Amino acid sequence: MFITLKPHKPHYENVPFEVPESWMWTTIEEICSKIGSGSTPRGSNYSANGIPFFRSQNVYNDRLVYDDIKYISEEVHQKMKGTEVLANDLLLNITGGSLGRCAVVPADFNCGNVSQHVCIIRSVLVEPEYFHALVLSSYFAKSMRITGSGREGLPKYNLEQMGFPLPPLTEQQRIVAEIEHWFALIDQIEQGKADLQTIIKQTKSKILDLAIHGKLVPQDPNDEPAIELLKRINPGFTPCDNGHYPKGWQYVFLGDIFNHNTGKALNSSNKEGIMKSYLTTSNVYWNEFDFTVIKQMPYRKSELNKCTVTKGDLLVCEGGDIGRSAIWNFDYDICIQNHIHRLRAKGDLCVTFYYYVLVYLKENNLIGGKGIGLLGLSSNALHKINVPLPPLIEQQRIVQKIEELFSSLDDIQKSLEV
Repeated sequence: MFITLKPHKPHYENVPFEVPESWMWTTIEEICSKIGSGSTPRGSNYSANGIPFFRSQNVYNDRLVYDDIKYISEEVHQKMKGTEVLANDLLLNITGGSLGRCAVVPADFNCGNVSQHVCIIRSVLVEPEYFHALVLSSYFAKSMRITGSGREGLPKYNLEQMGFPLPPLTEQQRIVAEIEHWFALIDQIEQGKADLQTIIKQTKSKILDLAIHGKLVPQDPNDEPAIELLKRINPGFTPCDNGHYPKGWQYVFLGDIFNHNTGKALNSSNKEGIMKSYLTTSNVYWNEFDFTVIKQMPYRKSELNKCTVTKGDLLVCEGGDIGRSAIWNFDYDICIQNHIHRLRAKGDLCVTFYYYVLVYLKENNLIGGKGIGLLGLSSNALHKINVPLPPLIEQQRIVQKIEELFSSLDDIQKSLEV
C-alpha cells in the first residue's frame, strides 16, 4: 500500500534544524490519521471492570500505568467510539503538571478509551517508537505552544501544526533500533551504579562490624588496658564477662562511661528564664546538623547545666529515627529539647568511636524504642546499651582507619552521582 502526503506549501522558511536529503519537514497533522482527546464519563459511568479508561495519571513516558486505572462499560465505550485507543497509538498528556508525558500503547493491546486530558496520536507513516522518541526530545518540548494560565494545555491545533522531521520508514526503524541499543547500555550502566552503591553500603557496614569487634586494626600489647581507663572513668565499676572482645577490651553499658540526660520539654505555660536557642530532633541528623529552623524557649539558670550542649557532646535522638546521632563539634554552646539525649564522656574517651558504635547498632536493629504509638528511646534503655571499651589509643586508631576507608568509599560514591 502506498501512502502519500497531502499536497502542501513548504511549512518552514527557516527550519528548526537541517535534516538529510532523504528526510523532509512536515507537520504532525499531515502524518496522522487521528489526533484527538476524549471526554470524561462521570459518576455511574465508571464500572468495576470493562474497558480500560486512560487518564493523565495512567500515562508515563516509559509505559501505561494501571495502578489507578478506571473502567467503562462496553455501552459507554461504544458511545465514545471516536476516541477508541488502539494498539501502537501514542497517548500524550495535554494538560496540567504531567503535560508532555507520552506512552506507546503495546502492540498486543485490545481496546480502551481516554479522558479529555489525554490525546490519541495515530500515524500510518511513522513507527510509533520513533514518534515516541521525538515527543520525548528537547526539540518537541521547546516547540510546544502551550496556552492557558493556572492549568496549562496544548491545544489540538497547536499540536497539529508542530513541525515533524520525517525520515524514510526503514531509517526510522534503524533509528529506533539504535536508540534501544544505547538505552539498554545506559540501563546496564545505571544498574551497575546501583549495584556498586549497594556494595559501598555493605562495605561500610562490614567495616563497622570489624571495628567494634576489634578486627579492623591490630591490637598493641603496649596499649594501656581498658580496665585501667575504666577505673579512672568509673571507679565503682564491677568488671564482667568480656564477651567476644579482644584481650585488653572491656564490655560495658553506655551509661558506665557517659553521663546522659535529656533537655527541657517545651511548655507554653513556662515563660520564666533566659531565651535560648535549642535543638530538636529535626535539627539532628547522622553526624550533621540542620540549622534551617532554630527555635528558642526560656531556660532557668537551674536548667542550663542539664540542657546545654558543649563541644564534644554526643547527641542521640529519643524518637523519630530512634538513635540518630551526631557529635556537637562547634565552638559555641546550644541548648536541647527533651527528645534529645546529651551524652557527655565521664573521662578520656574517643567520642567519635562511640558515634560509630551507635551507627553500627542502628544499622543492625540493635537500638529500639518502647512505647505505644510513638516509640522512644528512654534514658534507662540508653544507659543499658552494651558497648565495647577498647584501650583509648586503640579507639583513636580505629576511628582513624574507619574515616580513612570511609573517605575512599565516599569518593567513589560521589563519582557515581556525577
